[in-house]
Amino acid sequence: MDQPPTKKRSLSGNEIEYVEKCCEELRNGNRVKNPDTTFSCPYCPNKKKKNYLYNEILQHATGVGNSTSDKRSVKEKANHLALEMYLEKYLVAGDGSSKPVDGPSKPGDDTSKPADCPSKPADEGDPTMECDRDEQFVWPWTGIVVNIPTRLADDGRNVGESGSKLRDEFKSRGFNPIRVHPLWNFRGHSGTAVVEFNKGWPGLHNALLFEKTYEADHHGKKDWLADNDQKSGLYAWVARADDYKLTNIVGEHLRKIGDLRTVSEIMEEEARKQKKLVSNLTNLIEEKNKHLKEMELKCDETSTSLAIFIKEKDKLLQTYNEEIKRVQMSARDHFQRIFNDHEKLKFQLESQKKELELRGTELEKREAKNESESKRLVEEIKENAIRNSSLQLAALEQQRADENVMKLAEDQKRQKEELHNRIIQLEKKLDAKQAIELEIERLRGTLNVMKHMGADGDEEVMKKVEVILRELREKEGEFDDLEALNQTLIVKERKSNDELQDARKELINGLKEISSRALIGVKRMGELDSKPFFEAMKRKYNEEEAEDKASELCSLWEEYLKDPDWHPFKVTVVEDKAKEYIDEEDEKLKCLKKELGYEVYKAVTTALIEINEYNPSGRYITSELWNYSEGRKATLKEGVEFLLKQWRIRKIRMEGN
Repeated sequence: MDQPPTKKRSLSGNEIEYVEKCCEELRNGNRVKNPDTTFSCPYCPNKKKKNYLYNEILQHATGVGNSTSDKRSVKEKANHLALEMYLEKYLVAGDGSSKPVDGPSKPGDDTSKPADCPSKPADEGDPTMECDRDEQFVWPWTGIVVNIPTRLADDGRNVGESGSKLRDEFKSRGFNPIRVHPLWNFRGHSGTAVVEFNKGWPGLHNALLFEKTYEADHHGKKDWLADNDQKSGLYAWVARADDYKLTNIVGEHLRKIGDLRTVSEIMEEEARKQKKLVSNLTNLIEEKNKHLKEMELKCDETSTSLAIFIKEKDKLLQTYNEEIKRVQMSARDHFQRIFNDHEKLKFQLESQKKELELRGTELEKREAKNESESKRLVEEIKENAIRNSSLQLAALEQQRADENVMKLAEDQKRQKEELHNRIIQLEKKLDAKQAIELEIERLRGTLNVMKHMGADGDEEVMKKVEVILRELREKEGEFDDLEALNQTLIVKERKSNDELQDARKELINGLKEISSRALIGVKRMGELDSKPFFEAMKRKYNEEEAEDKASELCSLWEEYLKDPDWHPFKVTVVEDKAKEYIDEEDEKLKCLKKELGYEVYKAVTTALIEINEYNPSGRYITSELWNYSEGRKATLKEGVEFLLKQWRIRKIRMEGN
């Protein structure tokens, strides 16, 4: 997906001088280009990724230099702006020459080339001239390597060289692949690998160089397919339409990772993107100019408002100072009044103190007289307290006696009520017993009457039996007619069902190209989701190794799913019907859940259930008409209605054009 160009930030005069100085230093001595035609950032020595293509390092320098994040220092941003200037001014798409090129010469210009626009290396020629522009290639550019040496491991599976090792080997030979993906099946390493190149024109050049190198060594595609002597060494070529349509593991993987595109189609698409980008940039510049004029008007209005505000502020300040002086004078007068009042209160307190001292002397004299009367009063209080305590004890005893009498009366009343209720229940039981005895006697009399009547009704019974037999024969005749009619309907139903199934298959084939985002489409039942495998491997390896490991594991489990000898299901009977469900005690599933987690386990069991439901005998992925809005199997009617709706929309568009 194309990324929008990075928005350039404006620079001050000092920043521009510093950027130009750093750019000159890079030009005079600081190396940016590596010997293997890749580039490195001199300002990010501790970054994990040290080797960039020209487009990648230019995108890195532009992104850091124009970043608005507070986490990056001003110096770091300026250094990366200098690197951007150096790349655009003195290097041309990885050429390494010091010849200046047309383009922005100062940081802050808005005409920089987008980072994701594919560039053609000047010293490598035009790769589109080396091939037929109308020939269909697998895009992204992909190579195929076969005859990779394998050996038998201790567990009985084939193993071979890893994708990382093959990728490093191809890089050392100048092919510069992104990754090499070995293909695995249930027997292990298949001896085949897929080589992925960059999507741009340098990637096509590397892919063609890769193919021509092996063709020159008589190890190309024609040499591999030729019926001659025993093959030795690696054979490689660029994947095209015939490889994409293969039904083996190579074709399945190519259809999973890419599609068929011609060079002309890609060039036309890039021209459209470039035209759209220029139009967007032109519109952006016009909007910026318009915004600049609006900001200038606002700035003038703000300056006028600010001048008025300053005048009003000066008036308010003068008024404030005058008010402060007035408040200070008022506070001084108020403080003086408070001081005078304090002196008056102090004189009054001293006079009151003298008066209290005189009263204290008189109270001491009276205290001596009242002391004897106080002793006598205390003794009387003690005697009264003793009398009161005796009276309280007597009152408590009387209260307890009254409570006991009340409890006895309540118990006696309750016992009487229980006895009365028991008598009533016994009388009811006696009446019921007598009624039952009478009913028994009546039934006995009826039974004796029936015995005396004996065989008086035999003739009537025989008549009833004959009527029933005649009705039974009529019902059997009707049943035979219905059975014949039912067989005729079954035959018609089967014929109609076969026609519906054929129509459903044709509808599925016609809707295969419809995106899964549509309401009605085609879903591949039993296809294994590779995302959980990648997430699980990311927890153990770095991103590049995790992708290789996840691809290997995903390919291996796809082969397990196809193996008919592996059937991890249990059968149980629910409402007289046998139902299969996943056997959680299966060794493979238990090991998978333990080693890679529940999400991977869930993806495998989901694919197992879908295969067991839709294709248990063949054990391969099948296409099914699917209702994505409701997450269920779509009916034939829904599919036909959706197809007719698409046809009407297309017809309206064609008539409009």
